[in-house]
Amino acid sequence: MAHSKKGIFISQQKYIIDLLKETSKTACKPASTLIDPNLKLGNAEEDTAVDKEMYQRLVGRLIYLSHTRSNVAFAEIHLQAALRIVQYLKGTPGRGILFERDGNANLEAYIDADYARSIVDRRSTTRYCTFLGGNLVTWWSKKQNVVARSSAEVEFRAMTQGICELLWLKIILEDLRIKSDDPMRLYCDNFCY
Repeated sequence: MAHSKKGIFISQQKYIIDLLKETSKTACKPASTLIDPNLKLGNAEEDTAVDKEMYQRLVGRLIYLSHTRSNVAFAEIHLQAALRIVQYLKGTPGRGILFERDGNANLEAYIDADYARSIVDRRSTTRYCTFLGGNLVTWWSKKQNVVARSSAEVEFRAMTQGICELLWLKIILEDLRIKSDDPMRLYCDNFCY
């Protein structure tokens, strides 16, 4: 954690270096992207068996790491994809989150959803991230509970989740006696609501 006039920076660099050592990836070539964009992860039952304990420990450590690295929070839980994330982390161990001092309490949410992307059950995934005063405060990615009939339905479900998160954050801010007269903003596929 680093504190300056600009704000507070939180990073888990030592944790990433320890993770690289534990997975024997200290000598690996860093990956430039989080996951291979052409990779299609299917049902885990089709894959070759792996060391369950090692795999669960790795995924658990990646989940813990997602507290300061939201870009790894959405990754699928398959061993090769998880190890690809470790390779990506090797090239970016010092990255983290900067909470800038701004003084405003504007709430914004950015949402996105894919339509029937899962090759296993054709369900869509909703993702959102919310910002308070320009600082990232929450993020979320989850497969939707039902199979949507259209891409419009998928987007409306995602917008509902984003609005719920904004309202929840507004209630928390009011409880903390932090007032903002500015409207909350919801961004979805380049539109602002």
